[in-house]
Amino acid sequence: MMIYPAIDLKDGHCVRLVEGRADQKTVYSSDPGQVARDFQAAGAGYLHIVDLDGAFEGLPKNRAAIRAVAAGVEIPFQVGGGLRGIKDVEQTLSLGAARVIIGTRAVTSPDFVKELLDRFGPERIVLGIDARDGKVAVQGWVQVSDLDAVEFGQSMHALGIRTAVYTDISRDGKLNGPNVEAIRIMLEQTGLRIIASGGVSSLENIKALQALTPWGMDGAIVGKALYDGKLDLGQALALARAGA
Repeated sequence: MMIYPAIDLKDGHCVRLVEGRADQKTVYSSDPGQVARDFQAAGAGYLHIVDLDGAFEGLPKNRAAIRAVAAGVEIPFQVGGGLRGIKDVEQTLSLGAARVIIGTRAVTSPDFVKELLDRFGPERIVLGIDARDGKVAVQGWVQVSDLDAVEFGQSMHALGIRTAVYTDISRDGKLNGPNVEAIRIMLEQTGLRIIASGGVSSLENIKALQALTPWGMDGAIVGKALYDGKLDLGQALALARAGA
């Protein structure tokens, strides 16, 4: 199972939010490139980057920071946030991203997802499923739709998506553990490989997610727990690799 250290970008800084709320922001570093290098030095094999400004405003905003990350590391990284058009995706991939995450636009335009899959292939296009109480949230989690998260995952899998980042918004930034049951249901009922996000804060959490690997558990995104020193990245990586 893969551990994805998270770098959330706002105004060029590395930050963490609670439940995606911009008014509950903690700035951890003004040098995202250095943060990325530190994660690589600790043994990370893949990074997860979110352009928070892009998610809120609907267009990429932190390209300079993403470029700095790309220049500083050799490991692959994925990027989400504000990617609403083909040009946005092309530019983000050209910055060095191995793959992009599509959330809001996948909800509003399945045809856009199909076009991306046809052009770039499923290995470079990842679905973002952000859920609150089982319903899909969009626009940087500001709006909650009537769309059922599992049904959304099923429809996107049928379209050709193979991997999804699944975030339980109520757990994000709270260090209270992932919603393992919801993740299990998502795995079993959609056929997607799932990268879990939200609440992962301990080795026990990672073990619980590892138990789901037979159903297609891809990995876990870890953010606040690393920045606050609640979880040691080296230990998390060792545990994840031992159970691979």
